Amino acid sequence: MNRHLLLLTLCQGLFLTNNVTFIAINGLVGLALAPLGWMATLPVMGYVVGGALSAPLVARLQRQWGRKRCFQLGLVVAMLSAAVGAYAVSHRDFWLVVATTVVAGFYNANAGLYRFAGPELVAPSYKEKAMSWVLAGGILGAFIGPNLANATRNWMEQPFTGAYVALIGVAALSLLAMSFIEFGPHQAPAPGATSGRPLSEIARQPAFIVAVLGGAVGYGVMNLLMAATPIAMQQCQLPFSAAALVLEWHVLGMFVPSFFTGHLIRRFGVLPIMGTGAALNLLCVAVALSGVELTQFLVALFVLGVGWNFLYTGASTLLTTTYKPEEKNKAQGAMDTCVFATMALTSFSSGALVTTQGWTWLNLGSLLPLALVSAGLLWLAAVRRAATRAVPAA
Repeated sequence: MNRHLLLLTLCQGLFLTNNVTFIAINGLVGLALAPLGWMATLPVMGYVVGGALSAPLVARLQRQWGRKRCFQLGLVVAMLSAAVGAYAVSHRDFWLVVATTVVAGFYNANAGLYRFAGPELVAPSYKEKAMSWVLAGGILGAFIGPNLANATRNWMEQPFTGAYVALIGVAALSLLAMSFIEFGPHQAPAPGATSGRPLSEIARQPAFIVAVLGGAVGYGVMNLLMAATPIAMQQCQLPFSAAALVLEWHVLGMFVPSFFTGHLIRRFGVLPIMGTGAALNLLCVAVALSGVELTQFLVALFVLGVGWNFLYTGASTLLTTTYKPEEKNKAQGAMDTCVFATMALTSFSSGALVTTQGWTWLNLGSLLPLALVSAGLLWLAAVRRAATRAVPAA
């Protein structure tokens, strides 16, 4: 841990404060303002659609401008979009809320790369721990996000307008912290300079395929269940304060393990940790199907958070083994594009399923993608075993 990594961890925490607040309020804002109930999570979907659309642009800007300038631009966009969001909610303009969250996705795509920037601030032998430390910054979001949403929901006449106003300050604080981080000198590539192998060649590697699959499915399933939770709890007549508590414990589950996930990956290997994450996701579904009391929601979402941490940290670590330094932007951008696209699909599906089919079918629907990522992990393990056996024969 050094000063620059510590500040980046703080920025990650403030980024998750933004995200958790969005998750806590956007579905309920959508439910209150949308013309039809199944549109309730469109503002949640807009945020990740914006991230998916922005990810290729962010990758190009990072290659041309470097980490710092691009991260700062993302935070400026976060401040502006939060201001427009406050205006949209106060005027009960549902479609402007959706459009604003799409624009805010540019910040989402930028800050999603904090985890890859962390290892660049430390010696190579500490890259797994640095990535885990940056992700651990999300613990700050676990405490601040739900409580910020709960404390500011009635600041103004229209519910939740105050939460958007508060997020302007959150982004401003992160922009201040970012100004003190030095990522090292950046040199824009010269015209015609090589950027390594084509993405199509990088993407054919089994490790790349499984890394993207694990990251996308891990985030997708987590988003599917998390985005629906405040709506499902409201349908079960549970108060918003209970939903805020559940989200707080969910985000703690997402990021507290980051203090030791890097160590576990170094000791046991990345595939066993990702496999454990998939198993924890299955346990989450089992708990969620057991009942709709506060206890079931809380335990299921906490376990879901831990499962996400193991899958996503493992997938991000696995990805770093598949590219050369000059290929990092295209490889990382490709992974995040897939992650955001999957999140966009699950954000929309989340609202549609929970409002039309209910909490039970929503959870049952998550079993297929979890089976897919489990099969991918088994396949990569078999490929690696076969490669190991082939080495002595050669």
